[in-house]
Amino acid sequence: MQKTGGSTYIISLPKQWADKVGITTGMRVGIRPQPDGNLLISPNISERTPKRLVIDVTDLEGDSLEREIIAAYLAGNDVIELNSPKILADRKKVIRSVCYKLVGTEIVEETSKRVVIQNLLNQSDISVKKTTQRMFLIAGSMFRDSVKALRTSDFDLASDVEQRDDEVDRLFLVISRQFRSVVCGSGFVNESDISVDEYHDLRMAATPIERIADHAQKIARLILSKKPRYDDTTLRIIEEMSRKAERISRESVDALFSSESGPANKAIEEHADLIRMISDFSNTFRPESVDDPISLRVIVDSIGRVADYSVNIAEIAINASVAGRN
Repeated sequence: MQKTGGSTYIISLPKQWADKVGITTGMRVGIRPQPDGNLLISPNISERTPKRLVIDVTDLEGDSLEREIIAAYLAGNDVIELNSPKILADRKKVIRSVCYKLVGTEIVEETSKRVVIQNLLNQSDISVKKTTQRMFLIAGSMFRDSVKALRTSDFDLASDVEQRDDEVDRLFLVISRQFRSVVCGSGFVNESDISVDEYHDLRMAATPIERIADHAQKIARLILSKKPRYDDTTLRIIEEMSRKAERISRESVDALFSSESGPANKAIEEHADLIRMISDFSNTFRPESVDDPISLRVIVDSIGRVADYSVNIAEIAINASVAGRN
């Protein structure tokens, strides 16, 4: 550390680190204050060389091809080049489908032998807090609407719930990419009010939120395929269970963003009550008394799973709250 003038300090960057991240003389670097008082120095993203990955897709198709592209995206690659002596139409269909799932990606070049995917999203524009909140808003509305579709036999609404899961998956993947980028040192937290630890907590919470959306989609798909119908008494019980599960999830997420353990502990206590309610219902209802008892068990199980995943969020919130007191 050196001091020049009355108020300027100069520090030297380690040459090994500068070489590793591609910093050369004359380049700009990003310097951002963190909530814990540290300064985060990062290569200027606008000047760095785009990260590129070339993949031979000759032996890849279907799900394996999709997984390979998603893995390349999560690894932080800006350009993904897919090569093969001949890329067949079914493979190109998979590639286009995957690009839809990945926020910011576009096919910028396409021939019979090569497809180039480029990520056009500026990662510094991403707010992990807002993205996680949007994930939860979509997942919560999916769960609420799936139960409403069951009550009203609204198959159009059930179909809409099923399709909304894609948006939750898209947001989950972009959060995962951003977090990996920060952890690996190729990116930085762009929010002055969030630390890397908080970023980690939000990434952890994104997983159970994504699972909540999956169970809402599961209920919607069951409605579309089985078209179950139940009497008013059974539907009222299902609605009461779902309202409790929804309240637990809302309290858990509120606790996560407020860094308060009170709402999280309340959610965990309410979860225990809901589990008892589900257990009592499962032990007392007679399969012969309802239409399609198997579907009913699946629906009730999914409601319980939504509450379980919400408790996972509550536990993350409690851990974050305690860690924040240090």
